[in-house]
Amino acid sequence: MTEDDERLAARFEGARPRLRAIATQLLGSAADADDAVQEAWLRLRRTDVAAIDNLDAWLTTVVSRVCLDQLKSARRTRERSWEVLPWQDEPVSDLGDPAELAALGDRVSVALLVVLETLSPAERLAFVLHDVFGLPFEEVAGVLDRSPDAARQLASRARRRLREAPPPARPARREQRGVLDAWLRAVQEGDLSALLALLDDGAVLHADYGRGRLQTLVGAAAIAEQATLAARLAQTSVPVLIDGRPGVAAVVDGRVVSVMAFDIAAGRIRALDVLFDPARLAHTRL
Repeated sequence: MTEDDERLAARFEGARPRLRAIATQLLGSAADADDAVQEAWLRLRRTDVAAIDNLDAWLTTVVSRVCLDQLKSARRTRERSWEVLPWQDEPVSDLGDPAELAALGDRVSVALLVVLETLSPAERLAFVLHDVFGLPFEEVAGVLDRSPDAARQLASRARRRLREAPPPARPARREQRGVLDAWLRAVQEGDLSALLALLDDGAVLHADYGRGRLQTLVGAAAIAEQATLAARLAQTSVPVLIDGRPGVAAVVDGRVVSVMAFDIAAGRIRALDVLFDPARLAHTRL
């Protein structure tokens, strides 16, 4: 690397925590945020830096537009990277080191990320950049390629929708852990009755096996019957947090071979998202 390259890399690393925090707020996933920040670095390397008047503003614009493209993608929900973390009883944030968290304070929360999912991509970007990170509407407008008045209106609409949205329910982690432990025990023992007792009657399971092979099961009976066939995987499964959701990961020889995220309410499982795709799981680490 030349001396100029080293200086540019140092400036980018100095901006990385802020860029990662912005991307995490917009995308709701630290793994996706890291991808967006890396894409910004690659674009910076292909750009004539001498022509950039304000590097920080340029990087914010690029990262925000990369995130906006991801939010608009119809395939993002199914193909997003799942961040799998060891189980912790208390809620954790995936926004990075303590310095980042201190800078963001109470403006950042798991609950806020959940409610932000109800906004359109443009509303979400306008609200996060202005209300959370304090960017002026002139800069937000540049990111959205709209007028400052339009950006201001988007942020105002987002605030109104956030105020009107009911607070997301978040069951206690210990209660969720009890359901996960009971699920694993029932699967390991092939106990159909126990599985039926854990599942809501209208539960839905979505499974992704890779290469476009998807499966949907509806109803407690159908899900419980299939679960009884997974006793071997259950023997090597451990409770985890998947993008903050309760889940289990099957680990064989140190490699994650499947992950299952649960939606739990009132002690019963309402939905399950299962990933078996080897190509995507190859990049998943516990």
